[in-house]
Amino acid sequence: MFKLDKFRTYSRAVAFGAIAISAIAFAGPAKAAPVQLFPFFQPLPPMAQPLQPYQATPYQAAPSEDQDRVEMPARFRRQIVSYATREAPGTIIIDTPNTYLYYVLGGGHALRYGIGVGRDGFTWSGIQSVTKKAEWPDWTPPPEMIARQPYLPRHMAGGPGNPLGARAMYLGGTIYRIHGTNAPETIGKHVSSGCIRLTNEDVTDLYSRVNVGTKVIVLPMTERRADLGAAR
Repeated sequence: MFKLDKFRTYSRAVAFGAIAISAIAFAGPAKAAPVQLFPFFQPLPPMAQPLQPYQATPYQAAPSEDQDRVEMPARFRRQIVSYATREAPGTIIIDTPNTYLYYVLGGGHALRYGIGVGRDGFTWSGIQSVTKKAEWPDWTPPPEMIARQPYLPRHMAGGPGNPLGARAMYLGGTIYRIHGTNAPETIGKHVSSGCIRLTNEDVTDLYSRVNVGTKVIVLPMTERRADLGAAR
């Protein structure tokens, strides 16, 4: 049987207990840290240094074709000169002893380039024609060169570090070429194994003028003589 007095006594006890718990909760130490309602939101640590603006990492540009510029003697710089010849315009004439290449313009003039030619024992002469053209050509040293210089690579991909330089024009069925160089300081010297070398800038200019089939005359090595071409 339900007894009202006992129920009232029990209710008062429960209420008193709740009030006591609340009083204990709020009567804690005055310096206690406040309750974190959302503990997963952590404050950011202080920055050691102020934020620096973003700067993109600079890239290295691809090598330029005219990075081989050096201070050339005036006579080896590309220039139009007076040049008497019966050869047709567009013909290439290699003046081996004077280290010049002439591109015949006609009308008694030619475009003259300074070149490097074969060293002693490696010069040659004759008439050939351009049978192939290549930009940044690969280099595969012929067996004859490997026999003399076994340390040479058997193959080298084209590029700024390649001895053939920026352009090459292959001469007939020979192993010789007219090509650029990564050693422009050798222009005007007798240093190659028979190939004709120009600066990368000059060989690129010549390459733009020459077609497959162009006639190439290589003069024999004789005693050095006065310049045949006078600047116009």
